Amino acid sequence: MTNLITQTSDGGLSVPDSPIIPYVEGDGVGPEVTAAMQSVINHAVQTVYSGQRSIVWKEVLAGGKAYERTGEWLPEETMQAFRHYLVGIKGPLTTPVGGGVRSLNVALRQGLDLFVCLRPVRWFEGVESPVKRPQDVDVTVFRENTEDIYAGIEWEAGTPEAEKFLRFLREEMGVNKVRFPGSSSLGIKPISREGTERLVRAAAQYAITTGRKRLTLVHKGNIMKFTEGGFKRWGYEVVEREFAEDIQAGRLVVDDCIADAFLQNALLKPEAYRVVATPNLNGDYISDMLAAQVGGIGISPGANINYTTGHAIFEATHGTAPDIAGTDKANPCSLILSACMMLRHIGWSEAAEAIEAAITSCFQQGKATADLARFMKNGTPLSTSSFAAAVIENTSI
Repeated sequence: MTNLITQTSDGGLSVPDSPIIPYVEGDGVGPEVTAAMQSVINHAVQTVYSGQRSIVWKEVLAGGKAYERTGEWLPEETMQAFRHYLVGIKGPLTTPVGGGVRSLNVALRQGLDLFVCLRPVRWFEGVESPVKRPQDVDVTVFRENTEDIYAGIEWEAGTPEAEKFLRFLREEMGVNKVRFPGSSSLGIKPISREGTERLVRAAAQYAITTGRKRLTLVHKGNIMKFTEGGFKRWGYEVVEREFAEDIQAGRLVVDDCIADAFLQNALLKPEAYRVVATPNLNGDYISDMLAAQVGGIGISPGANINYTTGHAIFEATHGTAPDIAGTDKANPCSLILSACMMLRHIGWSEAAEAIEAAITSCFQQGKATADLARFMKNGTPLSTSSFAAAVIENTSI
């Protein structure tokens, strides 16, 4: 098929001029932000490449829409489409209530082994921030996406399973540290050498190829010495083994930081960090904290990537916001900027740069959706569709 993205022998992507991109519309505000994103992307690609390139959008189902039509929250056809077409994008998805799939987002990430949750955080001029120098925040977070709490095992307090596990800990393992065994829920978080190495390897390569140089391993290894401490140790080992020449030449600098200290330091001196690699739970906290410094997750993009197989799903990082669904008020920037990440991923950086410049221009003019405009000087609150139109109007080659 001429419009199928494929992986090359060296691990790169071969991208036709009109690739098929599967997309999930999403729940809640998903349809609105997805429509806004597609209109902006279509216009930029058409303008920048003079009609020589285009995206063929292919809708696939997940979430509430999928359940209504198929009785399944995440149909196998959707998983197969993401496997087949390699690169896709999705709006926010609701979490099903009750049994079955714990999280659709986690199911997608684990089902496709998308081991990197990539969260670049930067400030756009014109956006109000709670910190004095948001322009110093320019950090790309590599959050491990398949282990830690995403692969966590839990037993609820008072259940036969919890009591059985407690007996095993006491009688077989000699553990007597559980302070209140009768009322304690219990959990296990797995962190592996393999999972750590592939994440840190991807982060190191990114730091080198983007010229960011500094890679920081963020962990809680001072307390959890074999899980998060293992993450630190294995991370250092893989960069020392595979990137020794880059380290010696100054193309890569690697350090580490305890997670709680990082959360403080990233507020006081964010310019000290450029690329961060961290286990899953830490990455959840870190990426949202950094996003808050530049205006919130409403303008923070994200992606889930397997750098080995080439599979990638780009996504809105916010929730479904059911309270404003259907009102044309949602901020589409997270999904638009995630689509810009997607354009860069397939080698269409010129279109991504044009869109980001247009968004910056809108913010400088005080044009934004209400969540951002209310804090701007001379802010003009726009609807979702009107903001997309403003970005399109400001997009040029």
